[in-house]
Amino acid sequence: MEYFLLVPLLVFIFFFHKCFFSPSNTQTRLLPPSPTKLPIIGNLHQLGSLPHRSLHKLSKKYGPVMLLHFGSKPVIVASSVDAARDIMKTLDLVWSNRPKSSFADGHFYGSKDVVFFCYVLHLLSNKRVQSYRHVREEETSNMIDKIRQHCDSVMNLRDVLSGMTNNIISRVNIGRTYNEGESGIALKAYLEEILLLAGVFNIGDYIPWLKWLNKVNGLDTRVKKVAKGLDAFLERVIEERVIRNKNTEHSRDEAKDFVDVLLEIQNGKETGFPLQRDTLKAILLDVFVAGTDSTYTVLEWTMTELLRHPRVMKKLEDEVRELAPGKTEITEDDLRNMYYLKAVIKETLRLHAPVPLRVPRESMEEVKLLDYHIPAKTQGLVNAWAMGRDPLLWDDPEEYRPERFLNSDIDVKGQNFELIPFGAGRMGCPGMTFAIIINELAVTRIVHKFNLALPKEEDLDMTECNGLGVRRKLPLLGVATPRSS
Repeated sequence: MEYFLLVPLLVFIFFFHKCFFSPSNTQTRLLPPSPTKLPIIGNLHQLGSLPHRSLHKLSKKYGPVMLLHFGSKPVIVASSVDAARDIMKTLDLVWSNRPKSSFADGHFYGSKDVVFFCYVLHLLSNKRVQSYRHVREEETSNMIDKIRQHCDSVMNLRDVLSGMTNNIISRVNIGRTYNEGESGIALKAYLEEILLLAGVFNIGDYIPWLKWLNKVNGLDTRVKKVAKGLDAFLERVIEERVIRNKNTEHSRDEAKDFVDVLLEIQNGKETGFPLQRDTLKAILLDVFVAGTDSTYTVLEWTMTELLRHPRVMKKLEDEVRELAPGKTEITEDDLRNMYYLKAVIKETLRLHAPVPLRVPRESMEEVKLLDYHIPAKTQGLVNAWAMGRDPLLWDDPEEYRPERFLNSDIDVKGQNFELIPFGAGRMGCPGMTFAIIINELAVTRIVHKFNLALPKEEDLDMTECNGLGVRRKLPLLGVATPRSS
């Protein structure tokens, strides 16, 4: 009898000590506030079809740092400058892991594109970005010719902008475009499918014991089909290049595409250690997917906002005429002093960050974030979209007003955390400079050559859709009229 009385007494003493004397009590290990979660799914039901908006709404109630559970995975959502700075800069070593992703593993050869992030930085150094100037100028000229062919009629501007962007990325990446023929059609279809798959919720990542559902709903089959097709394409490109390089040599002055540079790295010529074939393919695919989608998405949003705001369009037109008077063709040299143009691009990125929820990170160990205790293996999401609309950071945040940047030191390079459309810290987007130049040149040349208008007088549908990034749900339609000199 005494034994049975002793057991509950010991249990009571254990929990009493745990609650009031343990150093891990809530006074010293304060967790961030959390919305109520449901069994099994946690807070997944609160994400909605546009998670950046849903999480922004939740942050208004629970604060700029909140803890959610996506299935069995704890996730911190940061929506303030201080929290973002801690994750991306101050404590970035602790947050330098990427959580496992079925999408990345299935398409990017076991996430090898992320592991070899330094190679992408090497590919997109400032010197190398400048070496592709002729590609950018040629393809934007081709875009202008395409618009000219459809003047005075309704055209799909998304097709025009995405086609130009794809051509630039393709030429820089693998040395040629794939617009026509069977190879081009297949590549375009595969890339479109991978962008769609990026926005598909994979339940197995958050509730592992339900991953079998991906076989039932066909997701696994779609992933394998796209991965197989893209792998065959990249293998063919690499083999063709290996054979060509055996028979010819590059001139020192000739700009090498990424395949050439990566093959040199693979042979140990530039880094002193070899690069695995799968990693090489993962990097090429990463450039294709991320480079094309995010760049033309920003371009489409920029042209959308210009069409919605004739005053801004007129001011940009005046700057182009003033700084490039009488020129038949705008060059990249002309962009340097176009400060209103740069303000237009920044304002677009503030309201329409191409990846509004920065790529998730994972804490390698226990860490303190602001006043909160964060356990190891917690995912961290930074909501750049929410910070771009924070009334504590921006006057009239919902208004499209480029003038806010004319007398401001705020930039998009990751030093000012109120504006981080490309991320920040050592894991920020390495293609930022390349993408911005494309955007500036394309917008300026369109404005320089054409008057643009909507097909009819009505408000533009600004509905978003989710994928790898967040783009317009409906393609942008416009009518271009040649501008008189």
